[in-house]
Amino acid sequence: MNVYDQISANNRSTAMILCAFPVALFVMLFLLSLLLVQTDILPFATPIGSTLMIFPWIFLVAFIWIIISYFKGGAMILGMAHAHPITFEENKELFRLVENTAIMAGLPTPKIYLIKDESLNAFAIGRKPEEASVALTEGIVNKLDKAALQAVIAHELAHIGNRDTRLMIITVAGIGCFIFFGELLLRSAGRVGRGNKKGGQAALVILAIGVVCLLFGYLVAPILRFALSRRREYQADATAVKITRDPDALARALSKIAEDPRVEALDASPLVGNMCIANPGKAGFISKLYLTHPPLEHRIIALRKMMGH
Repeated sequence: MNVYDQISANNRSTAMILCAFPVALFVMLFLLSLLLVQTDILPFATPIGSTLMIFPWIFLVAFIWIIISYFKGGAMILGMAHAHPITFEENKELFRLVENTAIMAGLPTPKIYLIKDESLNAFAIGRKPEEASVALTEGIVNKLDKAALQAVIAHELAHIGNRDTRLMIITVAGIGCFIFFGELLLRSAGRVGRGNKKGGQAALVILAIGVVCLLFGYLVAPILRFALSRRREYQADATAVKITRDPDALARALSKIAEDPRVEALDASPLVGNMCIANPGKAGFISKLYLTHPPLEHRIIALRKMMGH
């Protein structure tokens, strides 16, 4: 698959996930309405009636959130990672390395951000190549040799060129929206429920909608994202090798990254962590089901095969 095929595939995936989000949400709300109507909590004769009442409002809020995130999500993600921009005078060598790699990739030079953390990780963001940024931890800049660091930068530029970053902003924004509002509704339900019987019924409805939002954010949406992301990491690795002509450099980089990928600033923002070159932290058995990255050892094996090993 060449870069143009990948861009076309990503465009189709973007359309698919934008359709899959509301469909999955509608189904979950319908099941919720079925329960609420049967228990006489909602004043509708049929589940479809209550679903049609609730769905447009939740969808409208999510749509507005995603649109805002689409245009402002990059700055929000950089802020969550505590990344700060650097100037040419601050790190001339890094600037030249990023610029040269971008030229090799046939892309505009992205803005460069550093994360004050001695771990080894990196990510790219941007709706389009002309507005892209690459964020690197201080650890990955200081601990990798030049060829390995260039391979990491090439990997992130591959995500930019393949339009992976645009797709990930949409998915992160969509999932984050439902998690945020689910938690907000759960907290609100307790306050609404104080007082009369009607307040208690309203609280149950709010609580139920909040639970659906959280289930959607934590269970359904990651499955949709999971289906899209792992292939993109292999594709970005392969594209990085095409840019640098050095599969061993990326293999060495991934081996080093595997020793310490955790970025403390992202502990509170796991969705942002999914945009990194490696998942920034260890995960349990259940969490591994939803990791957006294939295991580093599998990616290294694929790179070794490119070298004929």
